[in-house]
Amino acid sequence: MKKEEKNNGVSLFAQSDYLIDQDPIEEIFALNLGDFIAENLISEDLAKKIGANVKDKKAGLINQLEELISIYSLQNTLCVLSFDSNEEHAIYTSIAFSVKQMLEIKDCHIYLEKNDELALAGTTSDCVEKYSINNDSAAGKAYITGETVFEDVIAVPMHCNVKSTGVIVIENETPVNEEYLELVESIAVLFATSMTLQKTIDETNKLIADETSTASELQHIRAELTALIGDLCDYQQRFVENLANAVDTKGQYKVAHSQNTANLARQICRQLKLNEKTTDLIYYAGLLQNIGKIALPEEIFATNGKLSPENLQKIQEHSNTGVHLLMNINFLSEVVPYITYQKERYDGSGKPEGLKGQSIPFGSRIIAVADVYCAMTSDRPYRKAMSVEKTLEILKEEAGSKWDPIVVNALFDVVKN
Repeated sequence: MKKEEKNNGVSLFAQSDYLIDQDPIEEIFALNLGDFIAENLISEDLAKKIGANVKDKKAGLINQLEELISIYSLQNTLCVLSFDSNEEHAIYTSIAFSVKQMLEIKDCHIYLEKNDELALAGTTSDCVEKYSINNDSAAGKAYITGETVFEDVIAVPMHCNVKSTGVIVIENETPVNEEYLELVESIAVLFATSMTLQKTIDETNKLIADETSTASELQHIRAELTALIGDLCDYQQRFVENLANAVDTKGQYKVAHSQNTANLARQICRQLKLNEKTTDLIYYAGLLQNIGKIALPEEIFATNGKLSPENLQKIQEHSNTGVHLLMNINFLSEVVPYITYQKERYDGSGKPEGLKGQSIPFGSRIIAVADVYCAMTSDRPYRKAMSVEKTLEILKEEAGSKWDPIVVNALFDVVKN
């Protein structure tokens, strides 16, 4: 029996690494069932056997915990944005302004729990400095219940499965679009899980450094860490999907364009027999290849006629905004090159660097083909969808100039099958 962290390709609890004298009981502990077994099922003799190996068990547990921490540290995949406590106010204020811009709302305020109160951490305007944690305010109710509260403001709890860590408060004079609200909720839960995980990592480091800590204490903290890490992976994917939905809503696609692009890009990857990690990264890049649009006003995309030169430039440069955002999202940083060079063209006539042929990242070439196919076969406010046959005919004609011929051929195979 093995429990593996698939996302990183690292076996965290491999039998060959940590079994003590080939003792099968260690495998039970590795599955986080040790406390239950020890308290309820094992005999006194077996308990003595386990106790005899406690020093070796502790060393094995410390190895496991250090490996977990090295993978999910603050500098790697832990936080949505990488910052330390000295930068908290500036970062949370920046996040509040980003939410305000993305949702086109009046104001956004972020509160964190400190000393049994909700203290202001970041804001886009003057507002209440703190709230008591009770039912007298929407913020207090959201924190207590872990549910979004709709009153004079919208209060979104920064809540994970363990506890609440704060609240995001939204002020607006009109109702907030459902897709945008889901995005804020996914940001909130991702931050809550990240912060809770960071605190648990701090507690783990203290236990590792404490020579008097017991194997039981280390097993307990390991169970907490693995549960939080599993939650974090789920919430990261939900955040990406909600961000993509919000982009499509702002871009006024009648279908889930980003999701369709990502799905098609993944099919092309599989047709080309790319490995799983590369396929996953290209899938995420496909979801987020139009991420910069989230920061542009919605009316730009509602235009039925010709765009003004100013608005046209904003749309043409939207990937720059998205890339800057992605560079601050640690777990997505590897998709940045795929998005950055998506507008390059196979003959070197594209932007931003004029890269040509194989010098364009393969992920960028795949996303470019998937994106244009999905865009041409979808209705937009200013035109009707093109037929599949006509779209494929155009792509075939442009293969070798705009698009990578290998990717276009793979698209044909996917669509025709």
